[in-house]
Amino acid sequence: MSDTLSVNMLAWRILEKILQKPDYYGVKIEKTQNGATIVDAGIEARGGFEVGRLITEICLGGCGKAKISVTHYGELELPSVFVYTDHPAISTLGSQFAGWNIKGEDYSAIGSGPARALSLKPKEIYEEIGYRDQCDRAIVVLETDKRPPSKLIQRIAEDCHVQCEKLALILTPTASAAGSTQVAGRIVETGLHKLSKLGLDPKTVLYAWGYAPIPPVHPKFVKAMARTNDAILYGGVSYYVVNYDDEAKLEEIVQKAPSKVSRDYGKSFFDIFKGAGYDFYKIDPNIFAPAVLIVNNTKTGKIFKAGEINPEILTKSFIQ
Repeated sequence: MSDTLSVNMLAWRILEKILQKPDYYGVKIEKTQNGATIVDAGIEARGGFEVGRLITEICLGGCGKAKISVTHYGELELPSVFVYTDHPAISTLGSQFAGWNIKGEDYSAIGSGPARALSLKPKEIYEEIGYRDQCDRAIVVLETDKRPPSKLIQRIAEDCHVQCEKLALILTPTASAAGSTQVAGRIVETGLHKLSKLGLDPKTVLYAWGYAPIPPVHPKFVKAMARTNDAILYGGVSYYVVNYDDEAKLEEIVQKAPSKVSRDYGKSFFDIFKGAGYDFYKIDPNIFAPAVLIVNNTKTGKIFKAGEINPEILTKSFIQ
């Protein structure tokens, strides 16, 4: 496969920018005993918006861009991350989607990023989008506040079919500036995942963009995690350009896609999580979607829109 279509090779070029200037990007770099590269972007390191922006692009497999700007939500002025991609299925579902549950030796983290396209985690997504990567390097992004043990790092390398020396692990705690930035940067992926669950073929999506507020950092994981969810569920907007034959079906899918269709809508994610007994599996999965979805069908030129921004919930989550 050409390296221009290799999410790991494209992402590695972005990673090299970070490796060359760790002080500038506020990260700490270390080599493990088995030769893997660890990039701490917020555990002991300072991190920041800029490295969070680059981590977002790494998560997109180098097939998308991220920019940081400002957006008004009612009386709130918040930094926001804007992402766009001309390869939506590959960059979001094939790379960015947090679909790899990594466990071992009293360690647990959710893995995302281009390494998934080598390990095929989960396999059904790669069958659906018709993609897999072939590369001798791998990058995995872990939402964690702990360094993974050596045996687990070795297993990740084996799952990706690469040598440990060619494996990079980027650690991004949710309770950090880089962590909250890269989670908000999943706005397009969140929407495309929801649309695909509702029956839209992700391969029909030609281009996409979206933006979401970067929530204020909170030192407690549960609060930080809740804020990053609220950023997407109540403040996120995603836009997709599709080539779709059945327009009636397309409109039906779009209307079912935003977070507003969920029975849990209208409460902050912390309250939803608390009401579910802190059990994700008891939360209505329909809530996990952008606040607003917009779809443009190139077959007819029509645009379909569903959902709305909810500044009230964002204010409650971020300030109160």
